[in-house]
Amino acid sequence: MRKFPVNAHLQTAIRLPRASPQTRAFSIQTNPSLSSLENTIKLLKSSADTKNLKFGKSIHALLIITNQATPCHVIQTNSLINLYSKCGQMKVARQLFDEMHERNVVSWGALMAGYLQNGFPLEVLNLFRNMTLADCFRPNEYILATVLSSCADCGSSVEGRQCHGYALKYGLVFHQYVKNALLYMYAMCSDVEAALGVLNSVSGSDGFTYNSVLKVLVGNGYLSEALEVFGRMVKQCVKWDSFTYNSLFGLCAALRDMKLGLQVHNRILKANIEVDEFIGSAVIDMYGKCGEISTARNVFDGMQTRNVVSWTAMLASYFQNGCFEEALKLFSYMEHEGVMPNEFTFAVLLNSCASLSALGHGNSVHTRAVKSGFKHHVIVGNSLINLYIKGGNIEAANKVFTDMVYRDTTTWNAIISGYTHYGLGKEALIVFQDMLAVEKPPNYVTFVGVLSACAHLGLVREGFYYLNQLMYEMGIQPGLEHYTCIVGLLCRAGLVEQAENYMRTTPVKWDVIALRTLVNACYVQGNYRLGKQVAETVLDMDPDDVGTYLLLSKMHAKANRWDGVARIRKLMREKILKKEPGISWIEIRNHTHVFVDNKSPEFSQIYEKVRELLAKIEPLGYVPDVATVVHDVEEQKEDFISYHSEKLAIAYGIMKTPPEATIRVMKNQRMCDDCHSAVRLISKVANRMIIVKDVNHFHRFQDGFCSCGDCW
Repeated sequence: MRKFPVNAHLQTAIRLPRASPQTRAFSIQTNPSLSSLENTIKLLKSSADTKNLKFGKSIHALLIITNQATPCHVIQTNSLINLYSKCGQMKVARQLFDEMHERNVVSWGALMAGYLQNGFPLEVLNLFRNMTLADCFRPNEYILATVLSSCADCGSSVEGRQCHGYALKYGLVFHQYVKNALLYMYAMCSDVEAALGVLNSVSGSDGFTYNSVLKVLVGNGYLSEALEVFGRMVKQCVKWDSFTYNSLFGLCAALRDMKLGLQVHNRILKANIEVDEFIGSAVIDMYGKCGEISTARNVFDGMQTRNVVSWTAMLASYFQNGCFEEALKLFSYMEHEGVMPNEFTFAVLLNSCASLSALGHGNSVHTRAVKSGFKHHVIVGNSLINLYIKGGNIEAANKVFTDMVYRDTTTWNAIISGYTHYGLGKEALIVFQDMLAVEKPPNYVTFVGVLSACAHLGLVREGFYYLNQLMYEMGIQPGLEHYTCIVGLLCRAGLVEQAENYMRTTPVKWDVIALRTLVNACYVQGNYRLGKQVAETVLDMDPDDVGTYLLLSKMHAKANRWDGVARIRKLMREKILKKEPGISWIEIRNHTHVFVDNKSPEFSQIYEKVRELLAKIEPLGYVPDVATVVHDVEEQKEDFISYHSEKLAIAYGIMKTPPEATIRVMKNQRMCDDCHSAVRLISKVANRMIIVKDVNHFHRFQDGFCSCGDCW
């Protein structure tokens, strides 16, 4: 019997199966005298398209036996490469390719397509480089489309641009395959200008073309350009698919354009298109960002099937609309249905806890995120930093930051701003220097935190250096927030007159926040003349600014100008403006306890504890500061300030927590002078760290000192 050679490496790879009736029938057809090359190629193509690896191996085995699979048979080998590539057997496909004595364009294209489909885009780029250098083949439109798609998948914009130049040189850019691949590549590399250039310079656009352009425009915030492209799409009557609807709902959400969103949603309903989980999630996101939270919930409840994306979209809608408790409640239903959260779900939950200052609940979510394997996801780490900063635990925030394997600019900004809010300017600037050392580029937000840190430390020269030199060197144009930080810096350094002059001479359109910063500084430093003058300007800009009226009233009270206090009160009554009642709250064992000025649910015990604490700090020099009490009744003033809500909350915390526990209190208003002095001394006599977050700052009291340096 004649023996035919069989490649050694293919014996193992193929593992010849026992002949089946189907295989025996094929063996008759593939007899060299009876069969044609065309039938063999068709059968191999069918096996590849159906991913029937077992049958394809049978054909390969018979080709080997009949001596039709040698390296010299280009067409058969190309078909085999296609078979093994589509069945995920890239090692065998590459062996076949490497042993070919001669190759054509199809050989290269089949192997490149296989690498791309199996997730090896870098191998595609290496093959393309070898093809152009070694064999001197000119790639066709299909190969170029494959290479461009590989550039998109691995974010290789440089190689993508080189391929674009090649397509232009040989006229391949006019093939729809190549144009769409170019647009997809530029979309994945977020190169908006290049994508628009391809769209506008090359004729012929289909649905894929417009989907790619819309995706890159919406994803990078080019909303007016996206609207223009959408108009062209409608004008040319291009058919919409699910990707189109996803991009359009994203556009409506970014624009907060409820009218357009309703029109797009109505088109889906009229066209009777199946709303799957992804389109449904996009609809929910659109309604949520447009503030229609009830409509978003109706869409969510009406979905036949919901995945983690749908649930997260609904949770995010609640969060974006300030419904933090509803978001946490919905998560419990999500768990009940057995849907596993992802990193984005945990980010929404952690930020909801942060907004509620619910540190206990946030700790539980943190533990769950770690157990679920999302500890090292950047978005989860950033949300944890936000949670602990807003919850009054800067040490925990710093630990999260230190433990993060990957950090983006948002991570660095969060910890820098966090230290600044706690009055820890030195630590904020150290982190900023670390950021520069690891060559992480700062952005607009970074310098807001840095300049605020300089303000806390009174570093006037350094602040102006960052504003006037470093920001320009890094190509960042200073904005209103940065100039407002400089005003705060000058005020903090005791230079209120210079701050007022800076505001007059700097060509910036100042807002109420900047002016109120100066008013507050004038109040703290006793410059009532300038303070009243600037306050009048604030009230001209915002006649209903209650905070400025109250500051004016306190200035008059400190100067014993009770006629001025009466006039401010009269103005507020005429405008029907009321001071928001002072409210403080403290979380103990996952329960939030709320206190209102001069009121308490456990009246006698808490008031007694406050009196006890005030008595203990009197020997340390505490004298009730009644100067700012806007009541011209001397005997009532001391009682009025003694039972402010933060004092009640702190007393309750001392009563209900272990001796070593840190007390964290949140307050809805600026902390008054008397409470600040009292709590500073209470931290010493009680030997407690007390953290109070008021409307402006975190005050970190310890051993009789405050992190704000008694200037807030």
